[in-house]
Amino acid sequence: MHWVFDQTVSFNEKALKLFKLQAEQCQVYKQYLSLLKINTEDINSIQKIPFLPIEFFKTKRIILEGKSPEITFSSSGTTGQEVSQHHIADVSIYEKSYALGFEHFYDKPTDYRILALLPTYLEKEGSSLVYMCDRLIQESQHPQSGFYLHNLKELTEVLAQECHKKTLLIGVSYALLDLAEKFPQRLNNTILMETGGMKGKRREMTKSELHQTLKKAFKLENIHSEYGMTELLSQAYSKGNGYFDCPPWMKVLIRDPEDPFSLLEDGRTGGINVIDLANVNSCAFMATQDLGKINLNNQFEVLGRFENTDIRGCNLMIQ
Repeated sequence: MHWVFDQTVSFNEKALKLFKLQAEQCQVYKQYLSLLKINTEDINSIQKIPFLPIEFFKTKRIILEGKSPEITFSSSGTTGQEVSQHHIADVSIYEKSYALGFEHFYDKPTDYRILALLPTYLEKEGSSLVYMCDRLIQESQHPQSGFYLHNLKELTEVLAQECHKKTLLIGVSYALLDLAEKFPQRLNNTILMETGGMKGKRREMTKSELHQTLKKAFKLENIHSEYGMTELLSQAYSKGNGYFDCPPWMKVLIRDPEDPFSLLEDGRTGGINVIDLANVNSCAFMATQDLGKINLNNQFEVLGRFENTDIRGCNLMIQ
C-alpha cells in the first residue's frame, strides 16, 4: 500500500508532506512557486498551498525529477483542441486509486455487470477513463461486461436481459442521451452513471436537465455521476443528488474567482481546486476550470466551467 492511501495518517499531514516533495522535485511547480515568490517553509496548512493551473498539463511536462513515464494519459478534447497529457511514472498507483475508490463507494467490481458506453474515449488512444473501465470490466468477471461504441441496439438488448448481479452502465453524457432518444426502456437493478459531458456533440445542458431527461427515459429515480479527468488519478462520485463525495485521499477546495490565491467558505460559488494525493509523481495541487461550491456535508457541486481566458495564473509562465 502506497503511503498516500494510508488512513492512519491524516490527510493534511500527507498533503503537506507531498507539497514539500513536489515543490522541490516537480520543476514546473517549483518554477511556478518561485514566480509567485512563495517560501515553502511558510506553507503549514493546506489552505496556504498554491494550486497549479490545470492548463499547464497542455503545455508542460509535469513529472518529478528523475522519473520516467510508464504510461501517458491524454485528454479526449474536441476537434482542434489542444489536449492535456499526464505522464504517469507508476501506473500501479492509479490502479490502486481507482480500485480503492470504486470499492469505497460501490463495493467490489465482482458484484456488478459493467457496461461502458464511451465512444469519444475509445476512438482516441490514451484515455485514463478507458484504462479504468477496462480493468473494472475484467475484474467484474461477468460474460456480458464490456465496451460499446456505436452499437446502441446491442447494448439495449443486453440491458433488457435478466441479470442476477447489479448492472453498472457508465457512459459519456451525449452517448447516454443518444441511447435515451433511440432506445428508451425501464432499467431494472441498474446504476446509470454519466461522465464526460457533451464533447461538442450536443448542446450543453445543466446536470439537472440532463439527469431529468435520463431518469424519464430509463424510469430511474437517480442518475449517478463520476468526476474525474486526465490530470487526476482519483475520482469523485455522486449517487444522484448532484453532490460529489471524494475518496479519503482527495479533497476539493473552492477559490475566489477574482483572487485565485484566496479560498471561499462553504456555500459560495468559485473555482474548484483539487488536492489529489494519488498524483504523487506529478502535481497533486490543481486549480481546475470548473466552477462549483461545497455544501455543509463537505460534498461539492459542479456548476459550470470558466472560459479559458479566466484561468488566472497561467500567464506567469507563458513563454
